[in-house]
Amino acid sequence: MKRHTQVALFALVLAAPVVAQSPQGWKVRVDRSTSAVDPDAAGAVKFVTKGSGFLATNPQAAVYWNPADTASGSYTLKGTFTLLKPSSHTNYYGLIFGGRDLDGAQQHYLYFVVAQDGTWLIKGRNGSATENISAKEPSDAVKKPDSNGTSTNTLEVRVGPEKIDYAVNGTVVHSTPKGGSTADPSGIYGIRVNHLLDVQIDGLSVTK
Repeated sequence: MKRHTQVALFALVLAAPVVAQSPQGWKVRVDRSTSAVDPDAAGAVKFVTKGSGFLATNPQAAVYWNPADTASGSYTLKGTFTLLKPSSHTNYYGLIFGGRDLDGAQQHYLYFVVAQDGTWLIKGRNGSATENISAKEPSDAVKKPDSNGTSTNTLEVRVGPEKIDYAVNGTVVHSTPKGGSTADPSGIYGIRVNHLLDVQIDGLSVTK
């Protein structure tokens, strides 16, 4: 009987969720680190409603989305991200767009993100592979953590008929043509937060 109890307890530990319950309609996909020199922290990813927005607590990296949130044609995707405390090294957070099959093996999305060191980055994901659409670049437009360890940055992806502009706090930091890796920005939009970060997200929206 004692042995059976121990086995049952072990099974419960293995079955412990890696994601806490999310707001209604939202999905979460955890992106675990495979790097021995940059491991994830212990604990479950948490994504909860806070105020009029959301709070993401990320011991592991994760993507958050509501399947009902889609954009196509010409549009502007916008969100304000408050980093609540810096991590021990550079980690990125921000917007995803052009998402498809986000909870499947052939996940696809583009992402525009910033980090505590004042850099921004644009990448694409296809399945398990990632691609740097633009290498990380510093910009004075990206606010770094203040003396309290917090920073707030508003990110925008402005999709036009022929190009996509990427803006931080109202300043366009980069543009890409609607071709190649960024030929099709239509699809689901949402949020990406890397591991070891706590981020508040407000005003996530799309306008035409």
